[in-house]
Amino acid sequence: MPVREIVRRFWPFARPYRRYLVVGVVLVALVPLVETLQIWLFKLVVDDVLVPKDFASFGWIAGAYLGLALLAAVLAFADDFVSTWVGERFLLELRTSLFRHLQTLSLGFFERRRLGDVLARLIGDVSSIENFVLSGVADAISHSLRIVLFAGALFYLDWRLALVSLFVVPLFWFAATRFGRLAKLASREKRRRSGAIGAVAEESLSNAPLVQAYGREEYEADRFHHENLGSFRAQMTATRVKGVFSSAVDVIEVTGGLVVIGLGTWELARGRLSLGALLVFLAYLSQLYSPIRGLSRLANTIYSASAGAERIIELLDQQPAVTDRADARRLRRAEGFVEFDDVTFAYPGSVGNALAGVTLSVEPGQVVALVGESGAGKSTIAKLALRFYDPRRGSVRLDRRDVRDIRLADVRSNIALVLQETLVFDGTVRDNIHYGRPDASDDQVVAAARAADAHDFISGFDEGYETLVGQKGRRLSGGQRQRIAIARALLRDAPLLILDEPTAALDAGSSRRILDPLHRLMSGRATLVISHSFLVTAEADWIVVLDRGCVAEEGTHADLLTGAGLYARLHRLQHGQAAVVT
Repeated sequence: MPVREIVRRFWPFARPYRRYLVVGVVLVALVPLVETLQIWLFKLVVDDVLVPKDFASFGWIAGAYLGLALLAAVLAFADDFVSTWVGERFLLELRTSLFRHLQTLSLGFFERRRLGDVLARLIGDVSSIENFVLSGVADAISHSLRIVLFAGALFYLDWRLALVSLFVVPLFWFAATRFGRLAKLASREKRRRSGAIGAVAEESLSNAPLVQAYGREEYEADRFHHENLGSFRAQMTATRVKGVFSSAVDVIEVTGGLVVIGLGTWELARGRLSLGALLVFLAYLSQLYSPIRGLSRLANTIYSASAGAERIIELLDQQPAVTDRADARRLRRAEGFVEFDDVTFAYPGSVGNALAGVTLSVEPGQVVALVGESGAGKSTIAKLALRFYDPRRGSVRLDRRDVRDIRLADVRSNIALVLQETLVFDGTVRDNIHYGRPDASDDQVVAAARAADAHDFISGFDEGYETLVGQKGRRLSGGQRQRIAIARALLRDAPLLILDEPTAALDAGSSRRILDPLHRLMSGRATLVISHSFLVTAEADWIVVLDRGCVAEEGTHADLLTGAGLYARLHRLQHGQAAVVT
Protein backbone atom coordinates (compact mmCIF):
# COMPACT_ATOMS: atom_id res chain seq x y z
CA MET A 1 0.00 0.00 0.00
CA PRO A 2 1.46 3.43 -0.94
CA VAL A 3 2.74 5.59 1.91
CA ARG A 4 0.56 8.44 0.67
CA GLU A 5 -2.57 6.34 1.08
CA ILE A 6 -1.60 5.32 4.61
CA VAL A 7 -0.95 8.94 5.62
CA ARG A 8 -4.27 9.98 4.07
CA ARG A 9 -6.15 7.36 6.07
CA PHE A 10 -4.63 8.24 9.44
CA TRP A 11 -3.91 11.97 9.22
CA PRO A 12 -7.44 12.88 10.48
CA PHE A 13 -6.50 11.42 13.88
CA ALA A 14 -3.66 13.95 14.15
CA ARG A 15 -5.64 16.94 12.85
CA PRO A 16 -6.90 18.08 16.31
CA TYR A 17 -3.29 18.58 17.40
CA ARG A 18 -2.18 20.77 14.50
CA ARG A 19 -1.26 23.69 16.79
CA TYR A 20 1.04 21.48 18.81
CA LEU A 21 2.48 20.06 15.62
CA VAL A 22 3.38 23.60 14.53
CA VAL A 23 5.16 24.11 17.86
CA GLY A 24 6.94 20.81 17.34
CA VAL A 25 8.07 21.81 13.84
CA VAL A 26 9.46 25.11 15.18
CA LEU A 27 11.38 23.25 17.87
CA VAL A 28 12.62 20.73 15.31
CA ALA A 29 13.91 23.64 13.20
CA LEU A 30 15.60 25.46 16.08
CA VAL A 31 17.55 22.47 17.39
CA PRO A 32 19.72 21.95 14.25
CA LEU A 33 20.18 25.72 13.91
CA VAL A 34 21.67 25.87 17.41
CA GLU A 35 23.84 22.83 16.63
CA THR A 36 25.14 24.57 13.50
CA LEU A 37 26.14 27.64 15.53
CA GLN A 38 27.83 25.47 18.16
CA ILE A 39 30.00 23.78 15.55
CA TRP A 40 30.89 27.16 14.00
CA LEU A 41 32.20 28.33 17.37
CA PHE A 42 34.66 25.43 17.24
CA LYS A 43 36.19 27.02 14.10
CA LEU A 44 36.65 30.27 15.97
CA VAL A 45 38.39 28.46 18.83
CA VAL A 46 40.88 26.87 16.44
CA ASP A 47 41.55 29.84 14.15
CA ASP A 48 41.30 32.70 16.71
CA VAL A 49 42.60 31.03 19.89
CA LEU A 50 44.61 27.83 19.29
CA VAL A 51 46.53 28.65 16.10
CA PRO A 52 47.55 32.24 17.02
CA LYS A 53 47.83 31.24 20.71
CA ASP A 54 45.70 34.26 21.65
CA PHE A 55 43.51 33.67 24.72
CA ALA A 56 41.73 37.04 24.50
CA SER A 57 38.76 35.77 22.49
CA PHE A 58 38.28 32.58 24.50
CA GLY A 59 36.02 34.16 27.13
CA TRP A 60 33.21 35.31 24.89
CA ILE A 61 33.46 32.19 22.70
CA ALA A 62 33.18 29.93 25.77
CA GLY A 63 30.25 32.00 27.08
CA ALA A 64 28.49 31.83 23.74
CA TYR A 65 29.08 28.09 23.54
CA LEU A 66 27.74 27.55 27.07
CA GLY A 67 24.66 29.65 26.29
CA LEU A 68 24.00 27.72 23.11
CA ALA A 69 24.46 24.41 24.99
CA LEU A 70 21.86 25.45 27.57
CA LEU A 71 19.52 26.65 24.83
CA ALA A 72 19.99 23.35 22.96
CA ALA A 73 19.17 21.39 26.13
CA VAL A 74 15.97 23.39 26.71
CA LEU A 75 14.90 23.05 23.08
CA ALA A 76 15.67 19.31 23.07
CA PHE A 77 13.58 18.79 26.21
CA ALA A 78 10.68 20.83 24.83
CA ASP A 79 10.88 19.01 21.50
CA ASP A 80 10.88 15.60 23.20
CA PHE A 81 7.99 16.55 25.50
CA VAL A 82 5.77 18.02 22.77
CA SER A 83 6.45 15.23 20.30
CA THR A 84 5.79 12.55 22.93
CA TRP A 85 2.56 14.25 24.06
CA VAL A 86 1.24 14.57 20.51
CA GLY A 87 2.33 11.05 19.62
CA GLU A 88 0.66 9.47 22.65
CA ARG A 89 -2.54 11.48 22.13
CA PHE A 90 -2.57 10.34 18.52
CA LEU A 91 -2.18 6.72 19.58
CA LEU A 92 -4.88 7.16 22.21
CA GLU A 93 -7.37 8.48 19.67
CA LEU A 94 -6.48 5.91 17.02
CA ARG A 95 -6.54 2.93 19.36
CA THR A 96 -9.86 4.03 20.89
CA SER A 97 -11.34 4.67 17.46
CA LEU A 98 -10.27 1.22 16.26
CA PHE A 99 -11.70 -0.41 19.38
CA ARG A 100 -14.97 1.50 18.91
CA HIS A 101 -15.05 0.32 15.30
CA LEU A 102 -14.51 -3.28 16.38
CA GLN A 103 -17.45 -2.97 18.76
CA THR A 104 -19.72 -2.14 15.81
CA LEU A 105 -18.75 -5.18 13.76
CA SER A 106 -21.24 -7.99 13.52
CA LEU A 107 -20.97 -11.15 15.56
CA GLY A 108 -19.89 -13.12 12.50
CA PHE A 109 -16.62 -11.17 12.33
CA PHE A 110 -15.58 -12.35 15.80
CA GLU A 111 -16.70 -15.89 15.12
CA ARG A 112 -14.38 -16.04 12.08
CA ARG A 113 -11.38 -14.25 13.62
CA ARG A 114 -8.79 -15.36 16.14
CA LEU A 115 -9.11 -13.01 19.08
CA GLY A 116 -5.38 -13.03 19.82
CA ASP A 117 -4.59 -11.71 16.34
CA VAL A 118 -7.15 -8.91 16.69
CA LEU A 119 -5.63 -7.95 20.05
CA ALA A 120 -2.12 -7.96 18.56
CA ARG A 121 -3.27 -5.51 15.91
CA LEU A 122 -5.11 -3.34 18.41
CA ILE A 123 -2.18 -3.12 20.82
CA GLY A 124 0.98 -3.59 18.76
CA ASP A 125 0.31 -2.67 15.16
CA VAL A 126 -1.41 0.60 16.05
CA SER A 127 1.87 1.95 17.45
CA SER A 128 3.62 1.55 14.09
CA ILE A 129 1.23 3.98 12.43
CA GLU A 130 2.54 6.83 14.56
CA ASN A 131 5.83 6.46 12.65
CA PHE A 132 4.00 7.41 9.46
CA VAL A 133 1.92 10.32 10.59
CA LEU A 134 3.95 12.00 13.35
CA SER A 135 7.35 10.64 14.35
CA GLY A 136 8.33 9.81 10.79
CA VAL A 137 7.29 13.22 9.52
CA ALA A 138 9.03 15.01 12.40
CA ASP A 139 12.20 12.99 11.84
CA ALA A 140 12.07 13.69 8.10
CA ILE A 141 11.76 17.44 8.77
CA SER A 142 14.57 17.35 11.33
CA HIS A 143 16.90 15.37 9.05
CA SER A 144 16.09 17.59 6.08
CA LEU A 145 16.76 20.80 8.01
CA ARG A 146 20.05 19.41 9.29
CA ILE A 147 21.06 18.52 5.74
CA VAL A 148 20.17 22.02 4.50
CA LEU A 149 21.97 23.83 7.35
CA PHE A 150 25.07 21.65 7.41
CA ALA A 151 25.33 21.55 3.61
CA GLY A 152 24.96 25.33 3.56
CA ALA A 153 27.82 25.65 6.05
CA LEU A 154 29.95 23.28 3.96
CA PHE A 155 29.42 25.32 0.79
CA TYR A 156 30.15 28.51 2.72
CA LEU A 157 33.49 27.07 3.89
CA ASP A 158 34.59 25.54 0.55
CA TRP A 159 32.15 24.90 -2.26
CA ARG A 160 34.54 22.65 -4.20
CA LEU A 161 35.12 20.37 -1.22
CA ALA A 162 31.39 20.43 -0.47
CA LEU A 163 30.53 19.15 -3.94
CA VAL A 164 33.00 16.31 -3.56
CA SER A 165 31.58 15.36 -0.14
CA LEU A 166 28.05 15.02 -1.50
CA PHE A 167 28.88 12.33 -4.06
CA VAL A 168 27.84 9.69 -1.49
CA VAL A 169 24.23 10.90 -1.26
CA PRO A 170 23.00 8.83 -4.26
CA LEU A 171 24.74 5.81 -2.77
CA PHE A 172 22.82 6.30 0.50
CA TRP A 173 19.55 6.53 -1.39
CA PHE A 174 20.27 3.46 -3.51
CA ALA A 175 21.04 1.40 -0.42
CA ALA A 176 17.88 2.58 1.34
CA THR A 177 15.53 1.73 -1.54
CA ARG A 178 17.27 -1.59 -2.24
CA PHE A 179 17.07 -2.89 1.31
CA GLY A 180 13.80 -1.13 2.20
CA ARG A 181 11.68 -3.47 0.13
CA LEU A 182 13.30 -6.50 1.74
CA ALA A 183 12.75 -4.98 5.19
CA LYS A 184 9.06 -4.45 4.43
CA LEU A 185 8.55 -8.08 3.45
CA ALA A 186 10.35 -9.30 6.58
CA SER A 187 8.39 -6.91 8.82
CA ARG A 188 5.06 -7.97 7.33
CA GLU A 189 5.84 -11.61 8.11
CA LYS A 190 6.98 -10.71 11.61
CA ARG A 191 3.76 -8.77 12.27
CA ARG A 192 1.70 -11.69 11.01
CA ARG A 193 3.59 -14.09 13.24
CA SER A 194 3.13 -11.79 16.24
CA GLY A 195 -0.63 -11.92 15.73
CA ALA A 196 -0.50 -15.73 15.50
CA ILE A 197 1.51 -15.93 18.74
CA GLY A 198 -1.07 -13.82 20.54
CA ALA A 199 -3.91 -15.89 19.14
CA VAL A 200 -2.38 -19.21 20.25
CA ALA A 201 -1.50 -17.87 23.70
CA GLU A 202 -4.95 -16.37 24.30
CA GLU A 203 -6.71 -19.50 23.08
CA SER A 204 -4.58 -21.89 25.11
CA LEU A 205 -4.47 -19.94 28.38
CA SER A 206 -8.17 -19.11 28.33
CA ASN A 207 -8.86 -22.85 28.08
CA ALA A 208 -6.35 -23.86 30.76
CA PRO A 209 -8.80 -26.21 32.56
CA LEU A 210 -9.45 -28.15 29.36
CA VAL A 211 -5.74 -28.27 28.46
CA GLN A 212 -4.74 -29.62 31.86
CA ALA A 213 -7.67 -31.98 32.17
CA TYR A 214 -6.74 -33.66 28.90
CA GLY A 215 -3.01 -33.53 29.54
CA ARG A 216 -2.31 -31.42 26.46
CA GLU A 217 0.23 -29.08 28.05
CA GLU A 218 3.11 -30.26 25.86
CA TYR A 219 0.99 -30.08 22.73
CA GLU A 220 0.04 -26.48 23.48
CA ALA A 221 3.68 -25.64 24.29
CA ASP A 222 4.75 -27.16 20.96
CA ARG A 223 2.06 -25.20 19.13
CA PHE A 224 3.22 -21.99 20.82
CA HIS A 225 6.84 -22.86 20.03
CA HIS A 226 5.99 -23.39 16.36
CA GLU A 227 4.52 -19.90 16.04
CA ASN A 228 7.45 -18.37 17.95
CA LEU A 229 9.86 -20.21 15.68
CA GLY A 230 8.22 -18.56 12.69
CA SER A 231 8.56 -15.19 14.41
CA PHE A 232 12.21 -15.96 15.17
CA ARG A 233 12.93 -16.71 11.53
CA ALA A 234 11.18 -13.53 10.40
CA GLN A 235 13.15 -11.53 12.98
CA MET A 236 16.43 -13.04 11.81
CA THR A 237 15.59 -12.19 8.21
CA ALA A 238 14.87 -8.60 9.24
CA THR A 239 18.09 -8.51 11.26
CA ARG A 240 20.13 -9.74 8.30
CA VAL A 241 18.63 -7.09 6.06
CA LYS A 242 19.23 -4.40 8.67
CA GLY A 243 22.78 -5.60 9.32
CA VAL A 244 23.78 -5.63 5.66
CA PHE A 245 22.18 -2.22 5.16
CA SER A 246 24.00 -0.73 8.18
CA SER A 247 27.31 -2.16 7.00
CA ALA A 248 26.80 -0.77 3.51
CA VAL A 249 25.98 2.66 4.93
CA ASP A 250 29.06 2.55 7.16
CA VAL A 251 31.30 1.79 4.17
CA ILE A 252 29.71 4.62 2.16
CA GLU A 253 30.13 7.07 5.04
CA VAL A 254 33.78 6.12 5.69
CA THR A 255 34.56 6.37 1.97
CA GLY A 256 33.09 9.86 1.81
CA GLY A 257 34.99 10.95 4.91
CA LEU A 258 38.33 9.65 3.62
CA VAL A 259 37.91 11.41 0.28
CA VAL A 260 37.13 14.71 2.03
CA ILE A 261 40.08 14.35 4.43
CA GLY A 262 42.43 13.71 1.53
CA LEU A 263 41.24 16.66 -0.56
CA GLY A 264 40.95 18.93 2.49
CA THR A 265 44.51 18.19 3.53
CA TRP A 266 45.66 18.95 -0.01
CA GLU A 267 43.89 22.34 0.07
CA LEU A 268 45.22 23.04 3.57
CA ALA A 269 48.77 22.44 2.35
CA ARG A 270 48.24 25.00 -0.42
CA GLY A 271 46.86 27.63 1.95
CA ARG A 272 43.36 27.68 0.48
CA LEU A 273 41.78 26.38 3.70
CA SER A 274 42.55 27.11 7.35
CA LEU A 275 43.03 24.40 9.93
CA GLY A 276 39.92 25.51 11.81
CA ALA A 277 37.91 25.54 8.61
CA LEU A 278 39.05 21.98 7.76
CA LEU A 279 38.28 20.64 11.23
CA VAL A 280 34.88 22.32 11.27
CA PHE A 281 34.25 21.11 7.72
CA LEU A 282 34.84 17.55 8.89
CA ALA A 283 32.59 18.16 11.90
CA TYR A 284 29.80 19.49 9.66
CA LEU A 285 30.37 16.59 7.29
CA SER A 286 29.95 14.04 10.08
CA GLN A 287 26.79 15.85 11.14
CA LEU A 288 25.61 15.94 7.50
CA TYR A 289 26.10 12.21 6.97
CA SER A 290 24.15 11.48 10.15
CA PRO A 291 20.82 12.97 8.89
CA ILE A 292 21.41 11.49 5.41
CA ARG A 293 21.88 8.15 7.09
CA GLY A 294 18.84 8.88 9.25
CA LEU A 295 16.70 9.54 6.17
CA SER A 296 17.89 6.26 4.71
CA ARG A 297 16.98 4.40 7.89
CA LEU A 298 13.71 6.30 8.09
CA ALA A 299 12.78 4.90 4.69
CA ASN A 300 13.37 1.41 6.06
CA THR A 301 11.39 2.24 9.20
CA ILE A 302 8.48 3.44 7.09
CA TYR A 303 8.61 0.32 4.95
CA SER A 304 8.59 -1.80 8.10
CA ALA A 305 5.81 0.18 9.78
CA SER A 306 3.65 -0.04 6.66
CA ALA A 307 3.18 -3.74 7.37
CA GLY A 308 1.48 -2.91 10.67
CA ALA A 309 -0.49 -0.07 9.09
CA GLU A 310 -1.85 -2.40 6.42
CA ARG A 311 -3.08 -4.79 9.13
CA ILE A 312 -4.92 -1.94 10.88
CA ILE A 313 -6.44 -0.67 7.63
CA GLU A 314 -7.65 -4.20 6.93
CA LEU A 315 -9.59 -4.07 10.22
CA LEU A 316 -10.89 -0.55 9.62
CA ASP A 317 -12.16 -1.59 6.20
CA GLN A 318 -14.26 -4.33 7.77
CA GLN A 319 -17.92 -3.33 7.69
CA PRO A 320 -20.68 -4.73 9.92
CA ALA A 321 -22.88 -7.24 8.13
CA VAL A 322 -25.90 -5.88 10.02
CA THR A 323 -26.50 -2.14 9.78
CA ASP A 324 -29.32 0.37 10.02
CA ARG A 325 -31.21 1.13 6.86
CA ALA A 326 -31.28 4.77 5.80
CA ASP A 327 -35.00 4.94 6.57
CA ALA A 328 -34.89 2.91 9.81
CA ARG A 329 -37.38 4.16 12.39
CA ARG A 330 -37.14 4.68 16.10
CA LEU A 331 -38.86 2.32 18.53
CA ARG A 332 -39.06 3.40 22.15
CA ARG A 333 -40.51 0.64 24.33
CA ALA A 334 -41.98 -2.24 22.40
CA GLU A 335 -45.13 -4.06 23.42
CA GLY A 336 -43.34 -7.36 22.94
CA PHE A 337 -44.90 -9.07 19.92
CA VAL A 338 -42.18 -11.20 18.31
CA GLU A 339 -42.72 -13.12 15.09
CA PHE A 340 -40.58 -15.33 12.87
CA ASP A 341 -42.20 -15.61 9.45
CA ASP A 342 -40.82 -18.38 7.18
CA VAL A 343 -37.26 -17.62 8.30
CA THR A 344 -34.36 -19.34 6.55
CA PHE A 345 -30.79 -18.61 7.61
CA ALA A 346 -27.30 -19.97 7.00
CA TYR A 347 -24.13 -18.88 8.79
CA PRO A 348 -21.50 -17.27 6.56
CA GLY A 349 -19.24 -19.93 5.08
CA SER A 350 -21.45 -22.86 6.12
CA VAL A 351 -22.88 -25.33 3.64
CA GLY A 352 -26.34 -26.06 5.02
CA ASN A 353 -29.04 -23.92 6.58
CA ALA A 354 -29.15 -23.38 10.33
CA LEU A 355 -32.86 -22.57 10.03
CA ALA A 356 -35.23 -23.50 7.21
CA GLY A 357 -38.73 -22.05 6.93
CA VAL A 358 -39.18 -21.43 10.67
CA THR A 359 -42.43 -19.74 11.68
CA LEU A 360 -43.28 -18.96 15.30
CA SER A 361 -44.59 -16.11 17.40
CA VAL A 362 -44.44 -14.86 20.97
CA GLU A 363 -47.00 -12.49 22.49
CA PRO A 364 -46.58 -10.17 25.49
CA GLY A 365 -46.79 -12.18 28.68
CA GLN A 366 -46.36 -15.46 26.82
CA VAL A 367 -43.50 -17.87 27.50
CA VAL A 368 -42.39 -19.88 24.49
CA ALA A 369 -39.80 -22.61 24.98
CA LEU A 370 -37.47 -23.78 22.23
CA VAL A 371 -36.49 -27.42 22.54
CA GLY A 372 -34.29 -29.63 20.42
CA GLU A 373 -31.00 -31.42 20.22
CA SER A 374 -27.72 -29.58 19.84
CA GLY A 375 -27.46 -27.88 16.44
CA ALA A 376 -31.22 -27.78 15.98
CA GLY A 377 -31.18 -23.96 15.65
CA LYS A 378 -32.41 -22.83 19.06
CA SER A 379 -29.61 -20.33 19.78
CA THR A 380 -29.74 -19.17 16.16
CA ILE A 381 -33.30 -17.99 16.75
CA ALA A 382 -32.10 -15.93 19.70
CA LYS A 383 -29.31 -14.39 17.58
CA LEU A 384 -31.77 -13.43 14.85
CA ALA A 385 -34.13 -11.89 17.40
CA LEU A 386 -31.22 -9.78 18.65
CA ARG A 387 -30.34 -9.06 15.02
CA PHE A 388 -26.80 -10.35 15.35
CA TYR A 389 -27.60 -11.66 11.88
CA ASP A 390 -30.32 -11.04 9.30
CA PRO A 391 -32.27 -13.95 7.78
CA ARG A 392 -31.55 -15.06 4.24
CA ARG A 393 -35.26 -15.39 3.57
CA GLY A 394 -38.35 -14.46 5.53
CA SER A 395 -38.56 -11.85 8.25
CA VAL A 396 -38.24 -11.33 11.99
CA ARG A 397 -40.77 -8.85 13.33
CA LEU A 398 -40.98 -6.89 16.56
CA ASP A 399 -44.35 -5.31 17.26
CA ARG A 400 -45.35 -6.44 13.74
CA ARG A 401 -42.55 -4.41 12.14
CA ASP A 402 -39.59 -6.02 10.40
CA VAL A 403 -36.59 -5.55 12.68
CA ARG A 404 -34.62 -4.39 9.61
CA ASP A 405 -36.92 -1.36 9.51
CA ILE A 406 -36.14 -0.46 13.15
CA ARG A 407 -32.95 1.13 14.41
CA LEU A 408 -30.58 -1.58 15.54
CA ALA A 409 -29.94 0.05 18.93
CA ASP A 410 -33.70 0.24 19.56
CA VAL A 411 -34.20 -3.43 18.73
CA ARG A 412 -31.57 -4.50 21.23
CA SER A 413 -32.61 -2.02 23.90
CA ASN A 414 -35.95 -3.83 24.05
CA ILE A 415 -34.36 -7.21 24.74
CA ALA A 416 -32.78 -8.68 27.85
CA LEU A 417 -30.92 -11.94 27.64
CA VAL A 418 -28.84 -14.53 29.38
CA LEU A 419 -26.56 -16.27 26.92
CA GLN A 420 -25.77 -19.97 27.04
CA GLU A 421 -22.15 -19.08 27.89
CA THR A 422 -22.22 -17.11 31.12
CA LEU A 423 -20.46 -13.80 30.46
CA VAL A 424 -19.11 -11.90 33.45
CA PHE A 425 -16.72 -8.94 33.39
CA ASP A 426 -13.70 -8.41 35.63
CA GLY A 427 -15.24 -6.04 38.18
CA THR A 428 -17.49 -6.03 41.19
CA VAL A 429 -20.70 -7.99 41.58
CA ARG A 430 -22.60 -4.69 41.52
CA ASP A 431 -20.88 -3.61 38.29
CA ASN A 432 -21.84 -6.85 36.57
CA ILE A 433 -25.50 -6.64 37.53
CA HIS A 434 -25.54 -2.90 36.79
CA TYR A 435 -24.29 -3.60 33.29
CA GLY A 436 -27.80 -4.52 32.20
CA ARG A 437 -29.15 -1.08 33.08
CA PRO A 438 -26.61 1.65 33.94
CA ASP A 439 -29.22 4.08 35.29
CA ALA A 440 -30.66 1.59 37.81
CA SER A 441 -30.52 2.40 41.50
CA ASP A 442 -28.74 0.28 44.09
CA ASP A 443 -32.10 -0.88 45.44
CA GLN A 444 -33.08 -2.10 41.98
CA VAL A 445 -29.77 -3.96 41.69
CA VAL A 446 -30.46 -5.70 44.99
CA ALA A 447 -34.03 -6.49 43.95
CA ALA A 448 -32.83 -8.09 40.73
CA ALA A 449 -30.28 -10.13 42.68
CA ARG A 450 -32.98 -11.33 45.07
CA ALA A 451 -35.20 -12.30 42.14
CA ALA A 452 -32.36 -14.32 40.65
CA ASP A 453 -31.71 -16.06 43.97
CA ALA A 454 -28.30 -14.37 44.15
CA HIS A 455 -28.65 -11.97 47.07
CA ASP A 456 -27.93 -14.53 49.79
CA PHE A 457 -24.59 -15.72 48.41
CA ILE A 458 -23.59 -12.14 47.50
CA SER A 459 -24.30 -11.00 51.07
CA GLY A 460 -22.10 -13.85 52.29
CA PHE A 461 -19.03 -12.29 50.66
CA ASP A 462 -16.87 -10.10 52.90
CA GLU A 463 -17.25 -7.20 50.46
CA GLY A 464 -20.86 -7.98 49.53
CA TYR A 465 -21.84 -6.35 46.25
CA GLU A 466 -18.39 -4.74 46.01
CA THR A 467 -16.70 -8.15 45.75
CA LEU A 468 -14.39 -8.46 42.75
CA VAL A 469 -15.37 -11.47 40.65
CA GLY A 470 -12.08 -11.82 38.74
CA GLN A 471 -11.50 -12.22 35.03
CA LYS A 472 -14.50 -13.97 33.47
CA GLY A 473 -15.87 -14.39 36.99
CA ARG A 474 -13.36 -17.07 37.94
CA ARG A 475 -13.75 -16.31 41.64
CA LEU A 476 -17.37 -17.42 41.44
CA SER A 477 -18.83 -20.87 40.96
CA GLY A 478 -20.68 -21.68 37.75
CA GLY A 479 -24.05 -21.39 39.47
CA GLN A 480 -23.15 -18.03 41.01
CA ARG A 481 -22.05 -16.64 37.65
CA GLN A 482 -25.28 -17.80 36.05
CA ARG A 483 -27.45 -16.20 38.71
CA ILE A 484 -25.59 -12.89 38.41
CA ALA A 485 -26.14 -13.04 34.65
CA ILE A 486 -29.84 -13.69 35.24
CA ALA A 487 -30.01 -10.75 37.65
CA ARG A 488 -28.41 -8.55 35.01
CA ALA A 489 -31.04 -9.59 32.46
CA LEU A 490 -33.89 -9.08 34.92
CA LEU A 491 -32.62 -5.61 35.85
CA ARG A 492 -32.85 -4.54 32.23
CA ASP A 493 -36.66 -4.71 32.48
CA ALA A 494 -37.10 -5.12 28.73
CA PRO A 495 -40.36 -6.18 27.06
CA LEU A 496 -38.69 -9.20 25.46
CA LEU A 497 -36.67 -11.65 27.53
CA ILE A 498 -34.43 -14.31 25.98
CA LEU A 499 -33.12 -17.00 28.31
CA ASP A 500 -30.60 -19.38 26.78
CA GLU A 501 -30.30 -22.27 29.24
CA PRO A 502 -31.16 -20.13 32.32
CA THR A 503 -30.81 -23.04 34.73
CA ALA A 504 -27.89 -24.86 33.09
CA ALA A 505 -25.43 -23.98 35.87
CA LEU A 506 -27.88 -24.40 38.77
CA ASP A 507 -28.69 -27.43 40.84
CA ALA A 508 -32.24 -28.71 41.07
CA GLY A 509 -32.96 -26.79 44.27
CA SER A 510 -31.71 -23.47 42.89
CA SER A 511 -33.56 -24.07 39.62
CA ARG A 512 -36.83 -24.44 41.47
CA ARG A 513 -36.14 -21.38 43.63
CA ILE A 514 -35.76 -19.03 40.66
CA LEU A 515 -38.87 -20.20 38.79
CA ASP A 516 -41.33 -18.17 40.85
CA PRO A 517 -39.27 -14.94 40.69
CA LEU A 518 -38.84 -15.46 36.96
CA HIS A 519 -42.59 -15.89 36.54
CA ARG A 520 -43.26 -12.62 38.37
CA LEU A 521 -40.66 -10.70 36.42
CA MET A 522 -41.75 -12.20 33.08
CA SER A 523 -45.31 -11.11 33.63
CA GLY A 524 -46.39 -8.91 30.72
CA ARG A 525 -43.25 -9.73 28.72
CA ALA A 526 -42.68 -11.94 25.72
CA THR A 527 -40.19 -14.60 26.78
CA LEU A 528 -38.17 -17.02 24.69
CA VAL A 529 -36.66 -19.81 26.77
CA ILE A 530 -34.04 -22.12 25.29
CA SER A 531 -33.62 -25.04 27.63
CA HIS A 532 -32.94 -28.75 27.84
CA SER A 533 -34.48 -28.83 31.29
CA PHE A 534 -38.02 -30.10 31.22
CA LEU A 535 -38.50 -28.50 34.62
CA VAL A 536 -38.40 -25.16 32.75
CA THR A 537 -40.13 -26.13 29.51
CA ALA A 538 -43.03 -27.71 31.36
CA GLU A 539 -43.95 -24.25 32.70
CA ALA A 540 -43.95 -22.65 29.23
CA ASP A 541 -47.21 -21.58 27.60
CA TRP A 542 -46.12 -22.98 24.26
CA ILE A 543 -43.29 -25.25 23.17
CA VAL A 544 -41.64 -25.26 19.75
CA VAL A 545 -39.56 -28.35 18.99
CA LEU A 546 -36.78 -27.83 16.45
CA ASP A 547 -35.03 -30.54 14.48
CA ARG A 548 -32.19 -29.70 12.06
CA GLY A 549 -33.33 -26.11 11.68
CA CYS A 550 -37.01 -26.90 11.08
CA VAL A 551 -40.07 -26.81 13.34
CA ALA A 552 -40.73 -30.49 14.00
CA GLU A 553 -43.69 -30.04 16.32
CA GLU A 554 -45.26 -27.53 18.69
CA GLY A 555 -47.83 -27.45 21.44
CA THR A 556 -48.12 -27.52 25.21
CA HIS A 557 -46.05 -29.76 27.42
CA ALA A 558 -48.97 -32.08 28.11
CA ASP A 559 -50.02 -32.33 24.45
CA LEU A 560 -46.51 -33.07 23.23
CA LEU A 561 -45.97 -35.79 25.83
CA THR A 562 -49.05 -37.67 24.66
CA GLY A 563 -47.63 -37.98 21.15
CA ALA A 564 -44.80 -40.08 19.85
CA GLY A 565 -42.74 -37.21 18.49
CA LEU A 566 -39.27 -35.86 19.23
CA TYR A 567 -40.32 -34.01 22.39
CA ALA A 568 -41.73 -37.13 24.02
CA ARG A 569 -38.62 -39.10 23.05
CA LEU A 570 -36.29 -36.44 24.53
CA HIS A 571 -38.39 -36.40 27.70
CA ARG A 572 -38.15 -40.17 28.07
CA LEU A 573 -34.37 -40.08 27.47
CA GLN A 574 -33.81 -37.42 30.11
CA HIS A 575 -36.06 -38.76 32.79
CA GLY A 576 -35.11 -42.34 32.06
CA GLN A 577 -31.44 -41.30 32.28
CA ALA A 578 -30.75 -43.21 29.10
CA ALA A 579 -29.00 -40.17 27.73
CA VAL A 580 -28.30 -36.62 28.57
CA VAL A 581 -29.46 -34.06 26.03
CA THR A 582 -26.86 -31.36 25.58
